[in-house]
Amino acid sequence: MPPERAPVEILDPPPPGRRPAGRPGVLVALILLVLTCAAALSINVVQTTYSPKGDEATYVAMALSLARDHDFSYDRRDLERFYRIYRIGPEGIFLKRGSQMRLHVDGSWPFVHLVTEPDPLNRIYFGKAFIYPLIVAPFVWVFGLNGMLLFHILLLAAVCAAGYAFAAAQAPRAVALVFALGFVGASIAPIYAVWLTPEIFNFAAVFLAYFFWFYKDVAPPRAATWWDRLLYGRGSDIVAAVLLGLATYSKPTNALLAGPAVLWLWTRRRFWWGLVVGVVFVAVTSGCFGVNALVTGEFNYMGGDRKTFYGTFPDEKPTVTFDNSGISMVTNDADTENVIDTPHFWPQLADNAGYFLFGRDAGFVPYYFPGAVVVLLWLAGIRKRPWWQAYTLLAVVASVVILLIFLPYTWGGGGGPPGNRYFLSLYPALFFLMPPITSVAAPLVAWLGGAAFVAPMLLNPFVASKDVWQMTEHGLVRELPVELTMVSDLPINLDRTRSHLFYSQDPTILLYLLDQNAWPPEVGGIWVAGKSRSDIIFRTDRPVDHVVVGLRAPIADTVKVSVDGESAQAVMRAGVPASLTFTPDGVYAHHSYSYLLRVSTANGFVPAMSDPTSTDTRYLGVFVTLTVTLK
Repeated sequence: MPPERAPVEILDPPPPGRRPAGRPGVLVALILLVLTCAAALSINVVQTTYSPKGDEATYVAMALSLARDHDFSYDRRDLERFYRIYRIGPEGIFLKRGSQMRLHVDGSWPFVHLVTEPDPLNRIYFGKAFIYPLIVAPFVWVFGLNGMLLFHILLLAAVCAAGYAFAAAQAPRAVALVFALGFVGASIAPIYAVWLTPEIFNFAAVFLAYFFWFYKDVAPPRAATWWDRLLYGRGSDIVAAVLLGLATYSKPTNALLAGPAVLWLWTRRRFWWGLVVGVVFVAVTSGCFGVNALVTGEFNYMGGDRKTFYGTFPDEKPTVTFDNSGISMVTNDADTENVIDTPHFWPQLADNAGYFLFGRDAGFVPYYFPGAVVVLLWLAGIRKRPWWQAYTLLAVVASVVILLIFLPYTWGGGGGPPGNRYFLSLYPALFFLMPPITSVAAPLVAWLGGAAFVAPMLLNPFVASKDVWQMTEHGLVRELPVELTMVSDLPINLDRTRSHLFYSQDPTILLYLLDQNAWPPEVGGIWVAGKSRSDIIFRTDRPVDHVVVGLRAPIADTVKVSVDGESAQAVMRAGVPASLTFTPDGVYAHHSYSYLLRVSTANGFVPAMSDPTSTDTRYLGVFVTLTVTLK
């Protein structure tokens, strides 16, 4: 690592060679921003974003409650309002029963105890973090639900502006612009701008926090305006600590991202100021949890008596109450013992590490490709990099490891989101690993590589957000490994016609059809389309000793079959069955074992064209049967 840089001294006027950004570029950027904002305000949010997805029901209802009723509680008005806007109920909404906290003094240590009691008013609150709905509520009050889209666009604009400023301090302006826009635009991040959830808020809060912390360590010092004095002064550290504190309250997995700034200050022997920054971060984070306790009676917005609701909702009818409806969904602590104390822990962690990097549905490389380019550039000159960048990379890696350890079956975000939703708020930190560059080659690689994976999604983010499973049926991502540790949370689960299907010949086997080249099971087996490849997950409650894949077709065909990477080929004659035997290892995940079956056909036929009595117009290739022998 290079010698540490001395504390920045603010100079006036700016050093020669640094000119303000050209007005034409600023004007073009403002015009594009205004047009984008106008588009966000002109669309019909409900029709364009389809029905609520992910946690949208909770956050939309909470934002509307704050904007219209000015409270955090759920009641009949919130439900009526949601039905009026969406024409359906808030499917998947998280609610929790309110309680009250009071101090109780007695003779036992530590003498003063915090006691939780039932709320005498029997109020119900929303079971999610309040900070994002609170901040977006003014936009909702003025613009309705379009205000949430507008807010996200403004946040992304701020991120791009800050990214450009940081990059321009170490690279020519054209290179900096391409790199900053590519880091955001060639990743999965823009997809979440159309999600009415906190993902873009968390992403922007982390990005801007790191900008305020580390811009002064790469940019030439100056003090031309009050803004410069903020960026180069101690106030920037406080702003950053506040932003990251809010992001950590909203998404606790961001907590380790505060470490690099404090460690960097201590490395430079600024121990007292590092402590102050750390205290501000902790105070903001814990203060938000404290407000949550004052309002709802629980510090943890995911704890207490918390439920999720589908179909019927409290106060919808006199007979429907919080007590007699809903599904309990409480997260009071990490299930550490059950996760770590298992013989599958280390193999599962190794599988998840590979999936995290290259997974088809949530991999780092396909969905955050510009970040992978930055990491490689940083590693290429690791001996020349400052310590704060090393701390940043370690914080991101440690945060990922914690995700993989404590959320081994849902580390991609739960509910089948596009890409890795949980990593989205960690991703911004990687931008600040950017080394000084003079060539546009690396930014172009980031753009082209990222676009090769995410361009189909970015072209229609609304469809990509709703029908996520369709996005992995084509293109480069289809060649990547399927995350078998997260079978129950893959996007395919959003399509009930192709997921969690019972195999008719053996009801102990569950099937997941990952593409439209295979039809749901029928009597005897599964039809795979002609001249195509189909990927199918089959899942059992015990490990498989061996599996026999039976093949049958009325035409001659060459069929390639693989099970967990073990491949074989059958050259079939018309009407003559064939079979192939495999001994797969499988992947353990949450009390079950999953296996990836891949079937490729070279020929096909249409039954209705070869059999006058048939009305089947499907283009079929081979009929597949599975005979599984468990250990």
